[in-house]
This record gives sequence, structure tokens and C-alpha cells, in this order.
Amino acid sequence: MNLGGFSYENGELFVEALSVSKIADAVPTPFYCYSASSIRNAYNLLRQKLASSRTSICFAVKANSNISVLRLLSELGSGMDIVSGGELERALAAGVEPSKIVFSGVGKTRAEISRALEVGIHQINVESPAELDAISDTARSLGRRAPIVFRVNPDVDARTHAKISTGKKGDKFGIAIDEIPGLYAKAVTSPELDVAGLAVHIGSQLLDLAPYRAAYERLASLTTKLRSHGHQVRRLDLGGGLGISYHFGAGPDLTEYAKIIEETFADLNCELTVEPGRWLVGPAGILVSEVLYVKNTGNMATAIVDAAMNDLMRPSLYGAVHPVLPARNVNKDASSAYQLVGPVCETSDVFGTYDALPELRSGDRVAFGCAGAYGASMASTYNSRDLVAEVLIDGDHFRIIRRRQTIGDLLALEAATPWQALRSCSDAKTAM
Repeated sequence: MNLGGFSYENGELFVEALSVSKIADAVPTPFYCYSASSIRNAYNLLRQKLASSRTSICFAVKANSNISVLRLLSELGSGMDIVSGGELERALAAGVEPSKIVFSGVGKTRAEISRALEVGIHQINVESPAELDAISDTARSLGRRAPIVFRVNPDVDARTHAKISTGKKGDKFGIAIDEIPGLYAKAVTSPELDVAGLAVHIGSQLLDLAPYRAAYERLASLTTKLRSHGHQVRRLDLGGGLGISYHFGAGPDLTEYAKIIEETFADLNCELTVEPGRWLVGPAGILVSEVLYVKNTGNMATAIVDAAMNDLMRPSLYGAVHPVLPARNVNKDASSAYQLVGPVCETSDVFGTYDALPELRSGDRVAFGCAGAYGASMASTYNSRDLVAEVLIDGDHFRIIRRRQTIGDLLALEAATPWQALRSCSDAKTAM
């Protein structure tokens, strides 16, 4: 098992050069913990594999939107793929150049579009004819020219979880491939639009590379068709979705992934971009938790930990199972089976059943692995629980990169404001 930036030394779990137990002595559980070296190594490996095709990388911010993580990736050269105005502000706060930001997502508001154009982002990915009109209107009102690409729905099954498939006919994402030529021809006549090319994204957590080839071939064919009609196609946004093994094993073959890109697009002479998220940060993170109680439920030993579904949503939302690493695993020969559950008042608050754990007692600590993506970014305060803290490790140093949001913080947001009266329609008419 390749644990990346995590290892055992004398039965103690380490993140880089620091013991998880020692970190947990300083930072109350539960908390997320990220390995900076793991993120750097992943980014540099992907950049190396894509070098021959000159494909640029934009990190999918939704996977992990912590400003320190974004800054780390930006310093390595990564751009950012955002899906909301809030993610735009996070990227800017992390020091990302606006010219390296791509705006995806099916429901951009006019306010978000306006802000994106004002700061000068790289491109907006258009996902519907109505959105095209909104972008055009907004750009015209600002006296700006909006750089756009059209997101194509290629009707390709990504063979991933149904809830994270985005490229099939009937999914809410993108524009049907046969509608693109007409919209492209319309858009290039608008002086407020800079029509740069096309985009595609077929889903998340892809382990099988065949769907990429199918989608990319359709994108390349569409590019050739548009050019035959006299249109320029300068950019192709190839989306993300590279999956990881949730047991620290090998994921997709990056050499083959790069080969598919090069074979499909080498002759088109387009700017190419990919937008990985999970693959860059997922294996770099753990969620550290403490055992509260152990009891028997039926024929199963159940360990109740202080992390819950509000902290790590993936098991209850997707049926995902994250590996569990004991903070101390001195007696490796003694193993027991446990169901690990959280304290939230929902039957679905279950992390999974694990067959090879040491005996667990109150006060023991465990770490849920491969939790660097879609962990903290999806966390909530359900059951009025504190929003989890985040910690970054770099060598033998650590820092808290997001403090825990306490119940006091939450209550302060709910302080009552003065009552306000709104005029009725009749009052308004009388006043006029």
C-alpha cells in the first residue's frame, strides 16, 4: 500500500515528519490534515506527463477550496477551474492571476458573470443558450468583451457513479453536441463575445480511460466541423474527472491518459487545458477523529467516533468507503472488525465496516484516508456541530489553515436584526 505523504514509524502514523497523535494533541479532533509534499508531487507528475502535448492544468476548486491549498497549487503553476462566484473570490484571495481562471457551472448568475468579466478571467464556459444571452447582455452593459467557450454534452457514459456523471444525454450539464454549430455561428456575430472554442467534462472519479477517448474524439470531430464552416477554434477545455484508488493503490494510467490527449488533438493546434481536482489532492488528505465509545450493535462491534457525516459527506451521499488508518498500530497481528459511525442523529451516519483494525478503545484516534477532496469542501454544521478545522503539514511544520467554526460563531450569525416594514402595493401606488 502506497500511503503517499503518510507512513508508519514504530507503530505511529506520520504525516510527512509529524506524528498524527502529536498533531491531535495540539489540534482538537476532528480535523482535516493535508500533506503539502503529496500535493506537490501529484501536480509535478501530472505536469510532466502532459508536457509533450503542452496541456495546461487548472485545479477544480470544488474539490478542495481552502485558500492555502489553492495558493500552494498556484505557486506550482496551476490555474483554477471555478463553479461559483464564491470560488472566484477564493482563487483571487489565494493570489491566482485572473487570466488563469476558468468559470464552469450551469447556473452562473448575472452578478457572478459581471464580477468575472470585471476582473478579467481567462474564459467562461457556456452551458446553455439562455446563459449565452446573459453573458452577452452583461458584457455589453459593461463595455467588455467576454471570452467564452461552449461546453459540449457529448452523450458519453463515463461509467462512474450516477450522481457524478455529467456527460450523458439528459444530464443537466452542457449543450447537446448537435446544437453547438448553430450557437457558435450566432455567437461569433456578437461583438461583445470572443468565441474561443469548446469544452467538455463527462464526470468525476473516472478510473476507466476509454470514455475520455470517446468524448475527446467527438470534441475533435466537432472542432474540425466548425473550422470547415469558417469558424476559429483556438481552445479546447478537456475537463477533469481523473479518479483515485480509495485504498492508496494505483489510479488511472497517466501515461495512457496523456497519450489519448496527444493522439486525439495533436493535429488541431489548439490550446489544451485539463481540470483535475480529486486526483491532485484526494490522497493528500486525512480526516483525524477520536473514538468516543465502543458498543455492540447486534453481532457487530461499533466504534462511535467524533467525526460525522457532516464532516465527511461522501459515505452517506455516495456510499463511498474511505480507508481507515489507526493513529497507533503497535500490535499489527491483532485485528478486529468494527463498524465506524458518527454521532449525528441519522442512521446514514456510518463510515463503513472495517475488518482489520487493532482493538479500539475510547480515546484512540483514527484517520480516514483519501479525504483531501470533497471532504472539508462539502462539510456542514448539521446538528449544530462545529465546522471542522483544517491543518497543512510541510515537512516537520504544521499550521492551522482553517480554524474551527464554533457554535459561538454560528450563533453570532443569527443575531436578530431590527424588524423592517415593506410598503404594500397599494401604499406604493398612493405614494407615487
